[in-house]
Amino acid sequence: MIANFHTHTFRCHHAGDYSDEEYVLSALASGLKILGFSDHAPWPYKSDYVGKTRMLPDDLEGYIQSVNALKEKYRDRIQIWLGMECEYYPDYLPWLKRLHDSMDYLIFGCHWGPSDEHGELYFRKVTETADLQNYFSYVFMGIESGLFSYIAHPDLAFSNYSEFDNVCIDNSYALCRKAKELDLPLEYNISGFLQKKRGKLTGLGYPCGPFWEIAKEVGCKSIIGVDAHSPDDIRNDEAIRYAESFLEKLGINVLDSLPTLGVSALF
Repeated sequence: MIANFHTHTFRCHHAGDYSDEEYVLSALASGLKILGFSDHAPWPYKSDYVGKTRMLPDDLEGYIQSVNALKEKYRDRIQIWLGMECEYYPDYLPWLKRLHDSMDYLIFGCHWGPSDEHGELYFRKVTETADLQNYFSYVFMGIESGLFSYIAHPDLAFSNYSEFDNVCIDNSYALCRKAKELDLPLEYNISGFLQKKRGKLTGLGYPCGPFWEIAKEVGCKSIIGVDAHSPDDIRNDEAIRYAESFLEKLGINVLDSLPTLGVSALF
């Protein structure tokens, strides 16, 4: 593994209180060639709601300045990319499109539908078939928007869902086929793997083995995402090696970078 594009910062309010530079130093110590920062997008809510698990709008400029400064400081040692992890919120698409144009990349991490502003649907807690179907409907809309470089934890909604039933099977096939059609990698999420290992997920969990078997059958590409919330996460060699081994044994093509973001000739 030479690249991680899934990195959060203290600004999201559920990561550790570390500087952005500490993540860069950890990436260098781990031998990474690319580090992508992708904190949770600061949606400009129309109500007075304040996001408690994402960056605030007032933090956006400081985030951009910090990552760009690190790009320059470490440009001879590692490639640093400025990104965001975003939901698909239909009411805020114009803002999302402007954000897309100001970033190196966006990753699609679907957690809420249609917005966390009113707490309608938190997909990580899905236990009912109708809510699972809603999850996939938002994922399909998001990936068809053309705004994202890859799909983060595509199997997130299986966290607490009890059985890989026909709804899971049918939607997994549909999602994998659409991802293949659009050439969008699917992320094998290290954070989910660790939560599952520690017993924090009560259902199928994620990454979900049957989902990845379907991804292999369909011919999807994958990318390993640390989903780092502390610099130590980037150095979790055991979890990263497990992910690499799992995907290799399954026979899934694992990308070292995003399709549009190659490693420069420097490396």
